[in-house]
Amino acid sequence: MRLIGMLDSPYVRRVAISLHLMGLRCHSEQVSVFRHFEAFAKINPVVKAPTLVTDDGLVLMDSTLILDYAERLVEPAFSLMPADVKDYGRAQRLIGLALAACEKSVQLVYERTLRPAEKQHQPWIDRVRGQMLAAYGALNAELGTGESWLFGARPLQADVTAAVVWRFATDMLADEITPTDYAALSRHAARAEALDAFRAYPPG
Repeated sequence: MRLIGMLDSPYVRRVAISLHLMGLRCHSEQVSVFRHFEAFAKINPVVKAPTLVTDDGLVLMDSTLILDYAERLVEPAFSLMPADVKDYGRAQRLIGLALAACEKSVQLVYERTLRPAEKQHQPWIDRVRGQMLAAYGALNAELGTGESWLFGARPLQADVTAAVVWRFATDMLADEITPTDYAALSRHAARAEALDAFRAYPPG
């Protein structure tokens, strides 16, 4: 399989790390939706990262849909989703919070880097910032004071997504995020970033 997209995208990195943890072989191709638009369009005309090209040549997009497909390829022992329905529901909540925080973080980064300053609308920026901080706050509270992974002895999808998103936020929005205000999330991300799967796919 081929994973298309830059690892500075938290969505691309989320997929790369997850596939690694699942034991699925995948070649990561660093193609930018900005700098390599035409090259990306030849693979996926929609030019959406991440894009996954399966061994059969099927082109998939959207990190959540790609990971849902990947879950169908692995044995239960390698799944990154809890088997217990109650744990599954909690995992979905945590992933939802992390992805909401990610969406708002990316919006703020794009607002700063792509939109001219004179066209930026401060009330909209304030609203997005508030949503982002609310999502990180809720995620931090959900993580609590635990020193282990969320659902057992190994990291699952909720662990991966929370850690990847937090790394993106602290790298790209350092002036908006105070890590000490989110101690549980910071500890969790630091633990995850020390894993081989995370170190194999560094952001940037």
